[in-house]
Amino acid sequence: MSLGRYFHTVRHLRPVQVYGRLWHRLARPRVDARPAPPLASLPGAWTAPAWREPSLREVSPGRYAFSFLSVERTLAEAGGWDDTGVPRLWRYNLHYFDDLVARGAASRRDLHRALIARWIAENPPGAGSGWEPYPISLRVVNWIKAELSERAAGRALLDDAANASLAVQLRWLRGRLERHLQGNHLWANAKALVAGGTYFGGAEGDALLAAGAALFREELSEQLLADGGHYERSPMYHATMLEDVLDLTALARAATLRFPAALRDDLERAAPRMLRWLRVMTHPDGGIALFNDAAFGVAGDLATLSAYSRTLGVPFDERPLAPCEALRDSGYVRLSNERAVVICDIADVGPDHLPGHAHADTLSFELSVHGERVLVNGGTSTYERDAERQRQRGTAAHNTVVVDGADSSEVWGAFRVARRARAHLLHAGAFDGVAFAEGEHDGYRLLPGRVTHRRRWELRDRSLELRDVLVGAYGEARAHFLLAPGQAVRFECEPPSTLIEEAAAWHPRFGQSVPTIRRAIPVLGGELLTRVSW
Repeated sequence: MSLGRYFHTVRHLRPVQVYGRLWHRLARPRVDARPAPPLASLPGAWTAPAWREPSLREVSPGRYAFSFLSVERTLAEAGGWDDTGVPRLWRYNLHYFDDLVARGAASRRDLHRALIARWIAENPPGAGSGWEPYPISLRVVNWIKAELSERAAGRALLDDAANASLAVQLRWLRGRLERHLQGNHLWANAKALVAGGTYFGGAEGDALLAAGAALFREELSEQLLADGGHYERSPMYHATMLEDVLDLTALARAATLRFPAALRDDLERAAPRMLRWLRVMTHPDGGIALFNDAAFGVAGDLATLSAYSRTLGVPFDERPLAPCEALRDSGYVRLSNERAVVICDIADVGPDHLPGHAHADTLSFELSVHGERVLVNGGTSTYERDAERQRQRGTAAHNTVVVDGADSSEVWGAFRVARRARAHLLHAGAFDGVAFAEGEHDGYRLLPGRVTHRRRWELRDRSLELRDVLVGAYGEARAHFLLAPGQAVRFECEPPSTLIEEAAAWHPRFGQSVPTIRRAIPVLGGELLTRVSW
């Protein structure tokens, strides 16, 4: 590992991320196995959550098959709950218990009860992946949402043993908050404390609720940008965290007497802004734009989350979007007309202290025509620390310009960024039937020729024109265009140049690699005009 790369990675970290990492490795909270506190009285009506797709089936008595990240395994095939030979993200999903809040969950109630009992018996407190703070956070919330949904139907899912385990998990989590990771991890920790403190009553429940509410308000204030976007700038994580806000709103509605009013007010202000941001970043096919770490099937889509919000009575702006919608704080711009939608990335890679889910995709874009995706970013299929993860994060996997084979931001490891591009939104608007945006970045400034890249998009009735300008000296530069599988559009360029066609892959879901083609056009003389027409 290059010392320079390491230095440029860690110099942006906050002190809590540095000393917190050491503390997190060395400190171990005591397992607190006291009896669970009493369950709280929830006088308000419970709103059913946004249901997920099922991920569990019983293939024979006591033998379960789990489907995560496009891979199905039984517990035996997975080597149990914590086989290190199974990818870490798949193991994490195994411990989330998402199937408890999936469609048709009530029909699998007995299966879920048996699985919860098995998890408790085979995962002793503090041992293994299931007791890491992030899986605890998601599992705690899923158990509670599932139980409240069952209660609303006059039934129960969690028995005394499950409630006792839930209390132990929450106590362990409170002593293991992921302050060293920050971002969506600490946000999830805070949500779990709020959920646990709402579910349990007594002095312990009150203390959990107060601690969780204070932390969630703090993280909401920092992590939510003024335009409603999440500061890590991943549409997938944004949708996940919007669902978190809606889940807590549902808990606030149910716990009308106990839920902190200040947090309830913050949630009600945040949800409409987050919904609108997601609208802007959603293609006509209903799915998110795949910028940074993003894939389908992980978070709820716009239709699911907007329906959830309506059920909760959360208002949001559903007026038609303008031909140009600029999310200036996030750095994204949406251009649209009756035939096409273009979503442009003129964003920094993320907050300086937390760019772990960033791709080197600055000045990339995605294009839909007649409701179908035509040009796409490469997507995300893995979080493993390997060459494929590196390739997917690299600039060449996105619809932007690659200069001298370099990445516009120095992505490395599985979740690291050293030197990173600084992007600037210069212009955005619409005039005389043309929607346009223009931005630049300095990510290639460390190359010998100190290159800067400027790009302008102009969306017309039947075409998209892109003007790329490179200022500085370089040996070779190419504009990349990744076609959605089975799609075709016409390309023209000025000055005339050879259109290079290459085999490529699109990764719309974790665990998926779909063959497609990439077209590349050399940037000669520092400037290229590309016309994509349909």
